[in-house]
Amino acid sequence: MTIANQELRTIMTAHTKDDENARRDFLQLTAGAMGVVGAACVATPLVNSLNPAKDTLALATIEVDVSDLKPGEAKTEMWQGKPVFIKHRTPKEIEEAEDVDVATLRDKQPDSARVQKPEWLVVIGVCTHLGCIPVGNKPTDAHGDYDGWFCPCHGSHYDTSGRVRKGPAPKNLAVPPYEFVSDTVIKIG
Repeated sequence: MTIANQELRTIMTAHTKDDENARRDFLQLTAGAMGVVGAACVATPLVNSLNPAKDTLALATIEVDVSDLKPGEAKTEMWQGKPVFIKHRTPKEIEEAEDVDVATLRDKQPDSARVQKPEWLVVIGVCTHLGCIPVGNKPTDAHGDYDGWFCPCHGSHYDTSGRVRKGPAPKNLAVPPYEFVSDTVIKIG
């Protein structure tokens, strides 16, 4: 073999090794990129499945017009699948709620911590004992011993501030997040 042939063979071998290294690097990069794309395709639906459903988001906030409620009347609205009791309290009901000795209550909350405006009470209408729906929003309903709400399933009595006063319920009726958008519209949620 001549020197020229040897040099040519050396050059060809060097190019072949460089080509093999470049090809391997390209394949590794391509495989890595496809792995990242595949992982993103799998992760996206998984993460989206953890988001709230569209029907839940639609009920995330509601606005309730309370202009039709006279003092002493109440209405029930649905928010996030739960009933919300909105009561336009009379001066007598406000006085009864404010005059309670908080130290005697099971779940110690003054009326002022439960209302934004004394004449309006907004509570989630789910008994804190076993999740029943108390009665007391209609004039013909039983209002319990404290003129608020009564849960006939197990006998919990709530006062005019939605605080548990008697029976097995451990906590007061919950107060949802709400605000007054105007004098007659309440935004819940």
